[in-house]
Amino acid sequence: MNGERLEQCWTPVCDLNDIVPDTGVCALINGAQVAIFHVADGKSNNTNASVFALDNFDPNSQASVLSRGLIGSLGERVVVASPIYKHHFDLRTGECLEMPEHSVTAYPARIAAGKVWVAA
Repeated sequence: MNGERLEQCWTPVCDLNDIVPDTGVCALINGAQVAIFHVADGKSNNTNASVFALDNFDPNSQASVLSRGLIGSLGERVVVASPIYKHHFDLRTGECLEMPEHSVTAYPARIAAGKVWVAA
């Protein structure tokens, strides 16, 4: 890169309130299916809510289903369990905990002005 800094291209996806807390949705971003997860802090005003984005494709089942998975935690890790084989994917890194060779891409995601933005 010779000292060049790559700028991330942020895409607005939806309002944070359009995603039910502790669930995911799928969005088409630059031609790719991206699973976006809204992890709530337990408060109704979303002051400390977080968003995460992963590839929607589950390599274990060969299906685009991760956005339909269940959000939970294993130790300190916030994960989504695939709805088919229940493999756990770390929402921060995309690592598949049971089969690391089947990890998926994690994308930067943020909340700004009440909207969800993803850099994919």
